Amino acid sequence: MSKQKILIVDDDTNISELISLYLIKECFETKTVEDGESALIAFHSFKPDLILLDLMLPGMDGYQVCREIRRESQTPIIMLSAKGEVFDKVLGLELGADDYIIKPFDSKEMVARVKAVLRRTGRQQDIPASPSEKIVRLPDLTVNLTNYSVTYRGENLEMPPKELELLYFLASSPNQVFTREQLLDHIWGYEYAGDSRTVDVHVKRLREKLKDNANWRLATVWGIGYRFEVKNR
Repeated sequence: MSKQKILIVDDDTNISELISLYLIKECFETKTVEDGESALIAFHSFKPDLILLDLMLPGMDGYQVCREIRRESQTPIIMLSAKGEVFDKVLGLELGADDYIIKPFDSKEMVARVKAVLRRTGRQQDIPASPSEKIVRLPDLTVNLTNYSVTYRGENLEMPPKELELLYFLASSPNQVFTREQLLDHIWGYEYAGDSRTVDVHVKRLREKLKDNANWRLATVWGIGYRFEVKNR
């Protein structure tokens, strides 16, 4: 079985070499680059399974690199930000980052985050496929969590993993109200606790892609959270 590839983008060679060392120890193949332009070149030549992307880079910054990659690919991206740097988590999420880590970080936490994102995006090789497919089927909409695909009105929709997981979670419990805190806890876990804007950003993006349907809609329950409203059910 071929090793999974991690692209490390950081202008601090000491940090990138240290990250590389820990990931190689966990049987990943790594490549390190020091600036945004090199990151885009390496993205096409190295074809990584995941990218660890520093926010502050010479020339093209991490936000710009993330934006460029998201124009053509849903390859998982974890953003790295030094403590004290102005890091807009919501902007990072809006651009399509899957997670973020604040430096300095514990090496075990970093490896765990990498594996968790790979697992969520269906790229983790040592996780066996579920014997029962996780699929929600509604008029005009099919959400498949097993292979991370969404079909809307007969067409495949490109959707980052977190958006898809949120849509599946809500659609698989029709008409049930969930608070933002419940959604944060289930989809993002403890590291996003208290940041309800994260949920709002993803719901907004889902609405832009799906629009309202005659049979169902993603409804806001004011003062509480959201529910996937299905008619005649």
